[in-house]
Amino acid sequence: MRREGVVVRNGHPSEWGWFLAWLAVGGCLALGLAALLSVGVVLLALGALAAVFLLRKGHRNAVAGGLAGLSLPLFYLAYSNRGGPGNVCHVTARAETCTDEYAPVPFLVVGALLFAVGLLVFVMLDRRNTHRETS
Repeated sequence: MRREGVVVRNGHPSEWGWFLAWLAVGGCLALGLAALLSVGVVLLALGALAAVFLLRKGHRNAVAGGLAGLSLPLFYLAYSNRGGPGNVCHVTARAETCTDEYAPVPFLVVGALLFAVGLLVFVMLDRRNTHRETS
């Protein structure tokens, strides 16, 4: 069933869109903190504005997506250090560049834990509210 552009299941509007919006806000805020000395202030301001908008318009349960969003920069760090740990060299036809990379596993583990906890909290709150509305 559809009502006003919102997917409805059993009379309960889907909150997954709000969860994804909070996921983006959490990622923006985490990236803003990581890049505080360069573009971080702008990212923090954008994230704060989006959070205020979502708190006014969105579903409260979806705030757990912000916790899951904190994992996005960690996943990027794990991916960008996938050759590490240690000195990693890349050779092209014209040059050779070497960089020191960190071990990707700690970034991946912490990111996966943050994402899993945020998703689990959201699903538990969504089920609890769905159960409450059907009772």
